[in-house]
Amino acid sequence: MPGGVKGLAAAERVAAIKESLAAGLAKVDPYHRLQGRPVRYQLTAGQTLEITFRDVPSIGEAEVNGVKRLLGGKSFCAVSPQSRERILVRFVVPLDQA
Repeated sequence: MPGGVKGLAAAERVAAIKESLAAGLAKVDPYHRLQGRPVRYQLTAGQTLEITFRDVPSIGEAEVNGVKRLLGGKSFCAVSPQSRERILVRFVVPLDQA
């Protein structure tokens, strides 16, 4: 089986993260800065998940911390310009955590 047990565990963790974001994003993002924006999930080497929200007008520390709580465990956030009026918000989640 490609990916073996580790690949299956990573896929299950990614599915759990997506479900957690779908269920909880509205509560931690009251101004809809992330909710409804284009989002991309990229798995790197089966060990790290990068979640990128595009076309975000702005982001506050409360929203970042809320998303990090939804992701669980250790995660990192980076914000970078996309255009003059929009930013990219990236969350990086190591999948090897319990």
